[in-house]
Amino acid sequence: MTNQGGYPPRVPPRGPRQHQPAQMMPLPGREGGYRQPPPRRPGPPPTRAMPSRGDVPPPPPPAARRPRRRFGPGKVLLTLLSVFVLFLAGVWVYLEFSINRVAALEDYEGRPAAGEGTNWLIVGSDSREGLTAEDEQRLVTGDVEAAGGGQRTDTMMIAHLPDNDTKPTLVSLPRDSEVAIPGHGTSKINAAFSIGGAPLLVKTVEQATGLRIDHYAEIGFGGFANIVDAIGGVDMCVDKEMRDTVTGITIPAGCQELDGAQALGFVRMRHSDATPRSDLDRVENQRKFIGALVSQISSPGTLLNPFDVFPLLGAAPDALTMDEGDHLHNLVGLAWAMRGISSDGVLSTTVPVTSGSAEHWDKTKSKQLWDALRNDTVVPDSAIMT
Repeated sequence: MTNQGGYPPRVPPRGPRQHQPAQMMPLPGREGGYRQPPPRRPGPPPTRAMPSRGDVPPPPPPAARRPRRRFGPGKVLLTLLSVFVLFLAGVWVYLEFSINRVAALEDYEGRPAAGEGTNWLIVGSDSREGLTAEDEQRLVTGDVEAAGGGQRTDTMMIAHLPDNDTKPTLVSLPRDSEVAIPGHGTSKINAAFSIGGAPLLVKTVEQATGLRIDHYAEIGFGGFANIVDAIGGVDMCVDKEMRDTVTGITIPAGCQELDGAQALGFVRMRHSDATPRSDLDRVENQRKFIGALVSQISSPGTLLNPFDVFPLLGAAPDALTMDEGDHLHNLVGLAWAMRGISSDGVLSTTVPVTSGSAEHWDKTKSKQLWDALRNDTVVPDSAIMT
């Protein structure tokens, strides 16, 4: 059907579709019964539209982290330990390369063979090298001309460190002992140092004792006094007042602290009512003082006190002279072994002599002493002299 003009009739638009209630279908076999239509199958879930890039929410902020402690107790202790180890290493290297050296030990035809244990020759020389006129006056050393010229040894000791459980031994060699000096006839043993220095003295001692000397240590007047002053003095108990009629040095009786000058006077004194045996009493006092000195240096009160340790480290290199082949650990081993002198942990004696002048050694007893040291056996009582 067309309207005028040949166009189909205009159909009015439909309105919104009205919802028609579902018609209830009668249930078969039931009068007036009705049932609902079967449920619709569920289709696929509706897809969610992906948000655009601008709609993506920002990630949540990271959880606040607890700040870590930069220096905990463990790190502090480790740092302090590292600093302490580096300090010890630096001190060790400093001392190793700062101590004076001398070619004291030499091989020669007829040199005694090495025995058991280790033997040190410890020498206290009357060297005044480095001392000013004021130092000589303070230490009452006298000058070189007054001493007869050259250098001599006021102190000579053999320290024997055994390889077994026998006691270490410290033996004094009186300076006036008459011995054969190789190439120079017979003379007082301290003349060997004046004639040929450390090498001739070592050779003289080796030939006189039959012991091979393995290490050498020497200290002069000034160095000895400086070491004593560096640790603040050494405690000593003096039984009787000591007044030297030659030097005028006086040390009162009683327990006291000896400074460097007093200590030097104590170990050198032999012209006094307190030293009736002259050189024999002097060498005994020297061993007593060395025992007190080593015990005090190795004590915690000294090693843990920076006011003692640093002056000691500063004084030691200039005070000591060692053989070219010796090292710091050798010296530490000697000090550790000798620390028992004052507590009877070290046998302290003098080479047996025939008279109070200490010019001649007792051949039989001295041989017993040297044989015991050579073989690391107990020294017979008959060979022990104080």
